Parts: sequence; structure tokens; C-alpha cells
Amino acid sequence: MGDWGFLSSLLDKVQSHSTVIGKIWMSVLFLFRIMVLGAGAESVWGDEQSGFTCNTQQPGCENVCYDRTFPISHIRFWVLQILFVSTPTLIYLGHVMHVTHKENKLREQLASPVPPGGGKTIKRPKYTDEKGKVKIKGNLLGSYLAQLLVKIVIEAAFIVGQYYLYGFIMVPMFPCSRKPCPFTVECYMSRPTEKTIFIIFMLVVACVSLFLNVVEVFYLLCSRLRCRRGRSHRVVTSAEQPAGLRGSAPLWPSVEDTLRQNKVNLEFESGQSIAGSLDGAKEDKRLLSGH
Repeated sequence: MGDWGFLSSLLDKVQSHSTVIGKIWMSVLFLFRIMVLGAGAESVWGDEQSGFTCNTQQPGCENVCYDRTFPISHIRFWVLQILFVSTPTLIYLGHVMHVTHKENKLREQLASPVPPGGGKTIKRPKYTDEKGKVKIKGNLLGSYLAQLLVKIVIEAAFIVGQYYLYGFIMVPMFPCSRKPCPFTVECYMSRPTEKTIFIIFMLVVACVSLFLNVVEVFYLLCSRLRCRRGRSHRVVTSAEQPAGLRGSAPLWPSVEDTLRQNKVNLEFESGQSIAGSLDGAKEDKRLLSGH
């Protein structure tokens, strides 16, 4: 297996442009896939073909049976899996670097005393801040979601492909009847239990990686919907509904409300005048009877 240093350095740059779940996925990729594959799995499968023996002396029989049993080595299969899964992330990194480069140029133009273009309006940076931190929104959000969906498809395809190629358990004995074998021979694999442990471990890590990608997709979609819901509940000011009075009665009453209120006032005033007249008559009557 080749050196993973270059790929690791590229993927390490993506961490600063990812979500929290994306950083966890990156840690799983580094620690439990690349490091385990380079440190332990290679030594276990180092004698893979030399330890594959068949109970026949027919020249070429062992090679043919080995090719039938393992169309591709587990190690090379996992290397391809890591490379294919990492490729969408590297494409997203290229998009981020392109956007960052463009917005750095915009900042330079805004900072210059005489902006180029004859005083033309220059767009302000949208995806990065002054420190160069990337905000995942707009086109970058679409690019990020696209690479997540592609990784989900690739991860699931490799898990299913591993099952159809050679299953998830390393059996110690393989029957083989291909030419040039003279009859059905029995072939044996070295250290099948140890290899089964590594197969199951890499399968579990692949499932964890797939699960993290799915969770990250839902996380981004939910946060996006929450932002839209927040924008829809913002205060909208107008002549009839000024700021701070949204959802309450309009500041200026309508004509119908004014007429209705005047009618109530007139009835109230007429009632008060009638009551006052009666009280005055009673008072006069009392004074006359007193004299």
C-alpha cells in the first residue's frame, strides 16, 4: 500500500470547512480506517496468496482457485473504498478553495483606495469572514450536501459489493473445481479467524461512516429549515402595521370603527343627560315639599 501522507494532508484541510459531524467522520476515517489498514491489516494479509494451499500438485490449480475465491484482495478492496469515499470530499475542498480565492480578491479590491472598474459596485464576500472561516450556505451548502449523498451511495455500494464478492466471514476451506484442476480440490486459507475479525471490524467502521454521513445530511437539512422558519417569522413593517405592533390592531382606526365609536359615545352622553334631568327634577320636588 502506498503512502497515505498526501491524502491525509488534503483531508486534514477539509476539517476546518466541515460541520461537527463531518469532523467526527474525518476522525473515524483517519483513526479506524487508514491507520488500522496500514498498521495491522497489511501484516495479517501479507502472506495471503502464499498461505493459500490446495490438496493437489497440479500446476496452476492453486492460482486459478485463489483467483476464483478472491477476485480482489481485501486490502486492495479497502484501499479502493477509502479512495473512492474520499474523492467527493476532495472535490468539495477544491470548490471551497476556489470560492476562498475569489473572495480574497474581492477583499483586496474593497481595501484598495481606488477600486478598479471605474467606481463599479463590488460585491462583498458572502461565504467567508475576515479570518477566512467558511460559512456553509448557498452554493457551498449545495456542494456539501452533494458530496455527502455521493459518499453515502459509494459507501453502501462497497458494503454490498464486499458481501457479494466474498461475504463477511473468512471460511477456512474452499472447494474448487476449475480447470486445470483434475477434480474438485479443497483449498485452505491461513489464519481465517484473525482475518474474519479484521473483516468485521472494517465492516463496522464502514457502517459507522455511512451512518455519520446520513446524520449529517439530516442535520444540514434541519438547520436549513430552521433558518427558513426563522426568516418567515421576522417582523414585517408597513403603514398599517408598524414595527412592534405586528399581530395587534392597526394604529389608525377604520371609518367603520370611528362611526361605531361615535354612536356609542352619543348613546352614553344622552343617557347621562336624561339621568341628570331626572335627578334635578327630584331635587326640585324635594325642596318644594320642604318649604
